[in-house]
Amino acid sequence: MILDFYGTLVRLVEPLPPSHRSLFLRRGLAEAADRWGDQWAVGPRDGEEHTAHSTGEQAYRAWEVDRLRRRALACGVPAPQAGPLAAELDRAMKDLRLARFDDVPAALAGLRARGLTVAVCSNWFWDLDRALEDTGLAGLVDHAVSSARAGARKPHPLIYRTVLERCGLRPDEALFVGDMWEVDVAGPLAYGMRAVHLWRPDRAVAGAAPPLPDGAARIASLAELSALL
Repeated sequence: MILDFYGTLVRLVEPLPPSHRSLFLRRGLAEAADRWGDQWAVGPRDGEEHTAHSTGEQAYRAWEVDRLRRRALACGVPAPQAGPLAAELDRAMKDLRLARFDDVPAALAGLRARGLTVAVCSNWFWDLDRALEDTGLAGLVDHAVSSARAGARKPHPLIYRTVLERCGLRPDEALFVGDMWEVDVAGPLAYGMRAVHLWRPDRAVAGAAPPLPDGAARIASLAELSALL
């Protein structure tokens, strides 16, 4: 059983991190702030492969900050300010207060009680293991694979291959569970896994749920997983 992390196991809670715009305005960079855009869309793109930068924690963290610095320069931030701003933006993006959904502990414990291997596969920073520890989930998960360490973001095949190898599973032996359609359902299906679309009533994603293709199911709570098995 492979599960996504954010939106599936955990959610963001207050206090929220500072907005990127506020960090720009603090430096008098209003025009650059307008060009910067959505603060949740400035990281690596879904499906992006970055193995050259995932050789180690120091190299990856340096790449994260340098990406932000180069983007800041492109948005018109003066060179002397771009480096310090990028470092602060990086800290803000990772200063997240997370809490697990209420249905998660019992669901994960139930899966492991049935003898299933439980893994987390997430488009996340280097320290996914620490995030699991902080949210009280580390003891309920056998393996954790983040995009930062795998060298690619879902739905790139590399991250799926990495988590399957870690679990010792073939694609047809695995069930992938997550709340995002392209990376948690369409991607795993294309790689040969079965998939479960978690469509929580209080989901952050607006709109209607896509039609289910063959090999996929949909649930409103992780408590429904046991019935699927």
